[in-house]
Amino acid sequence: MTDPDASQPSDAIDRLVEGFRANDIRFHEFESHADPDIATAARRQIVAEETGADLETIGSYAFPAADAEPNIENMLGAAQVPIGVAGPVSIDGGAYTGEAYLPLATTEGALLASVNRGCSALNRAGGATARVTKSGMTRAPVFRVADVVEAEALVSWIRDNEDALAAAAEETTNHGELLDVTPYVVGNNVYPRFRYDTKDAMGMNMATIATKAACDVIEAETNASLIALSGNVCSDKKPAAINAIEGRGRSVTADVKIPRDVVESKLHTTPAAIAEINTRKNLLGSAKAGSIGFNAHVANVVASMFLATGQDEAQVVEGANAITTAEVTDDGSLYVSVSLASLEVGTVGGGTKLPTQSEALDVLGIRGGGDPAGSNADALAECIATGALAGELSLLAALGSRHLSSAH
Repeated sequence: MTDPDASQPSDAIDRLVEGFRANDIRFHEFESHADPDIATAARRQIVAEETGADLETIGSYAFPAADAEPNIENMLGAAQVPIGVAGPVSIDGGAYTGEAYLPLATTEGALLASVNRGCSALNRAGGATARVTKSGMTRAPVFRVADVVEAEALVSWIRDNEDALAAAAEETTNHGELLDVTPYVVGNNVYPRFRYDTKDAMGMNMATIATKAACDVIEAETNASLIALSGNVCSDKKPAAINAIEGRGRSVTADVKIPRDVVESKLHTTPAAIAEINTRKNLLGSAKAGSIGFNAHVANVVASMFLATGQDEAQVVEGANAITTAEVTDDGSLYVSVSLASLEVGTVGGGTKLPTQSEALDVLGIRGGGDPAGSNADALAECIATGALAGELSLLAALGSRHLSSAH
């Protein structure tokens, strides 16, 4: 890896620094006066001088700063998070079929080893099965009306005019499709929850732009006033029961049936022990705590694969909204499943275009748009769900064998 500063003309950097010191150029304007790498180097020099921090490592990055312009402002460099792979793990999915190396970026020691152990157990059982059961990105604006009578009238109007709303929304995008609109009423507030098929894009921006066009129609044709384009019934980047129930992004489940002898030899515990721990810990313990998710550590795999593949890391909040089940089957085997209700992922747009994240998607063979459209994002969801299943299985087994501190 080379240091970008080494190839940057020092006089160009100095001009930006001097312009900033003289209050002639602001931080966010640097790219208007120089190429992105020079702008980044100048900004880094100023921050290093003013804070006393050594930014040499932050300044050593392996891609042109211009590649990150859609993703970051006031760039200083890049954060480097170690990335590894778990697997290969065999997946029988609706969109992904075959063996996959799962890329995980994390700083938590033993996490990847734990997931890898779970992948090994899945393979010994013939692999995991995974399916996306529901798909749709949501945006829910909030409208003000006079009273509940007008609220009911607006709800009726929305239901009667969904085709007109779809036409307006879909005018803004070449790929998005409005699937449905579900209105919710709270006093003199109406929250229509728009749900879109965004194909291989995560689609938050697409849904927002499309919903604004639909809201213009509502305001033009009714007495309702748009108060905010997002009214939090969406619900984005916050724990929300509506996402656990109705889903957001992809709802995806992965499961496996593991023979008793594999549980005993590979995981050093029994199907009955894992099933009991899951019930008492993941189900009852989570219920007592008032948790929305009922799982052991699904967030670990979701976060690690989000960072590796360029997803919106803040959406781990919804992505880890998952339920883990475990039971002993009639033949004494162990059945385990993980259902992620609101996994918001994409293989085009956003951070997926960054060089290292694109390479991680290449590891899975699902970079860019799929054929048919949406299949690559479905495949990514299935891979993440399989990784989550492996992680849950390994952690539950570590608890069952009382090896938690050494195995995770």
